[in-house]
Amino acid sequence: MPIYSKIIINHFKKPKNVGKIKNPDGVGEAGNLACGDLMKIYLKIKKNKEGEDFIENIKFETLGCIVAIANTSLLTAMVKGKTIKEALKIKKEDLIKKLGQPLPPFKIHCSVLALDALKEAIYDYYQKEKIKIPEELEKEHQRIINTKKELEKRYKEFRELEREVLK
Repeated sequence: MPIYSKIIINHFKKPKNVGKIKNPDGVGEAGNLACGDLMKIYLKIKKNKEGEDFIENIKFETLGCIVAIANTSLLTAMVKGKTIKEALKIKKEDLIKKLGQPLPPFKIHCSVLALDALKEAIYDYYQKEKIKIPEELEKEHQRIINTKKELEKRYKEFRELEREVLK
C-alpha cells in the first residue's frame, strides 16, 4: 500500500490555486521554518446575492512537505466559492477524510496548519473591514499565536543548546 493516496499525490504534483493575489482582502500565515512547514493564504472576498461574504478567489504559497502542499491545495479547492461561515466550519477531520486514506500520525499537523492559515486570513479580513470577530475565531487566533510563540521558544532553546554542545 502506498504511503500517500492518489488525491495527495495529485494535489502535490498539480496543486490548485498556487500563487499570490494582488491586493488581497485577507492574508493568513501559519507554521514556521523551525517546524519545516510554512503556509500563506490570500483571499479575495465578495458579497453574494444574499449579502454574505464569500471567497471569490483564494491562492496559497506553501513551503513544506508533500502533505503540507497537498492539504493546502485541497483546502483552497474546498473553500473557493464558499461563504466565510461555511469555510470556518471545515475541521481538520474533514480535510483528512478528503485526502483519501489515513495519514501517518506525524503528518496530521500539516492539516491543522492549512486550516490555521485560512482562519488567519479570515481574521485579517475581519480586522481590515472592522467586522466583529466571532468568539470561536478569536479563540483560534489566540491558539495559533500561542503555538507559534511556543515553537519559536523551543527552537531558540534548541539552537542555544546546540551552540553549547558544539563549543
